Amino acid sequence: MGPVFLTHAPEMLDKYYGERALAALRGLAEIRLNPTGAVLDAAGLAEHARGCPIIVSDRQTAAPAAFFDSAPDLVAFLRCAVDIRNVDLEAASRSGVLVARATPGFMAAVAEMAVGYMIDLARGISRSVGEYRAGREAEARMGRQLKGSTLGLIGYGAISQELAPVAVALGMRVLVSDPYKHVEGPGLVQVGMEDLLAASDFVVCLAVATAETENLMDEAAFARMKRGAFFLNLARGNLVDEAALEKALESGQLAGAALDVGRAPDQKPSPRLACRPDVIATPHVAGLTPDAVEHQAFDTVEQVRALLAGRIPAGAANAEAASRLPRLRSEKFDIGAPP
Repeated sequence: MGPVFLTHAPEMLDKYYGERALAALRGLAEIRLNPTGAVLDAAGLAEHARGCPIIVSDRQTAAPAAFFDSAPDLVAFLRCAVDIRNVDLEAASRSGVLVARATPGFMAAVAEMAVGYMIDLARGISRSVGEYRAGREAEARMGRQLKGSTLGLIGYGAISQELAPVAVALGMRVLVSDPYKHVEGPGLVQVGMEDLLAASDFVVCLAVATAETENLMDEAAFARMKRGAFFLNLARGNLVDEAALEKALESGQLAGAALDVGRAPDQKPSPRLACRPDVIATPHVAGLTPDAVEHQAFDTVEQVRALLAGRIPAGAANAEAASRLPRLRSEKFDIGAPP
């Protein structure tokens, strides 16, 4: 079998894959690294991965149809992330290439960030620090406490399920809106979106990014929120109409916002919002902890191990269409078998 190509540029390799996972991957196969120091476009990816039947990809490297049309040697494209929206799954399937994703190992890290955001927003920590660092006397402002406040969770996926019991333990009332989930648990109340927005002191957007949820938080949604509430986005930037968010902050409808994601490159917060004094912004790092990164990196290691053993890996998104798999180990593949 040819080498496994790892798309991560050196800085990304350190932050988003790690030495232990790389060593484990090298224990399974010859590894070819991205030599450019930059995120590869479709042509660059096809060029540098030539002769590699397996690619392990970072989240920024897109795999459009043009790439799959130019990658005759490719058998499997493994994403070291949950999000595969920038992978053309239809084109991969048409070419017979398996696409797989990692499982979310960042739930605790993102939930902890949400709690930190809420405390910071409620007590004005970042604002006071900024004033002192600018050489000014920080203003003593009245804060709020989380205990007794209402938290609204939009979406009840893995992160919300991690965050909800933490918020309950802090004494918060927790409302959840998710039309596709049945929500139950101590201290949790499932409500509709409009009721959640109207009643919550803190609204945390954790919905899945789809065509249906594009601009889910628009001008009408922000107008429904309790005046003086806080908005947090730790999901994806395209869930939020940024002009509407800015308008809600300008008018005082919202007291502040915290953003780990936005519409800037790599889903980072947009600078126009990030520089506001009533916004806390971080560069898409809520899940950037060694534990979270290693979880997803080792998922790809196990996927490569499965492929080399002739098994469909966990996380496969199009196993039924992956007709090139027999190239690796023809007698072992059973496309219809569970991972």
